[in-house]
Amino acid sequence: MTKKVFAGAVALLFVALLGYRVAAAKNDTQARSEDRAQIENLMWRYSRALYTQDPDAYAALYAPDGQFGTGANAVKGRDALKKMIVNLKQREAGQQPVYVMDIDSYLEFPDRDHAHMEAYWLEVAPRTGQNSPARVANAGRQVNEFERVDGQWLIKLRNAAPKD
Repeated sequence: MTKKVFAGAVALLFVALLGYRVAAAKNDTQARSEDRAQIENLMWRYSRALYTQDPDAYAALYAPDGQFGTGANAVKGRDALKKMIVNLKQREAGQQPVYVMDIDSYLEFPDRDHAHMEAYWLEVAPRTGQNSPARVANAGRQVNEFERVDGQWLIKLRNAAPKD
């Protein structure tokens, strides 16, 4: 009788552990789906802040120590990022706006609070008249690193011109 009780207990424990693993996997999948949606929203707000040249909105999308670019020309920290957009706004005053789009992106999560995305980007100049079609003004590849800070996904590094 004790062998049957023991075998039943082991079987019950196995079923419970299997149920726990299935539930944990479902929770993990749901969490990753929510993370992906938040990062997609973050990148939409990034494009919008860049298009409208809103320095405060742009810098707020970065981690406090976040940066745009790499190497000697990297712009690091929110104050420097704001200044970069102010300077961009002054340089482009009166020029035709362009729309920046991310395409064909790949997003992965090396751990719970970090994400890595690679994608291509396009700058599209809108139509200027009835007989003037929209045109691709520029294109490139990008690498982005994201970090969850206080429960919110932010850009840690945006490199719009990686060398490799």
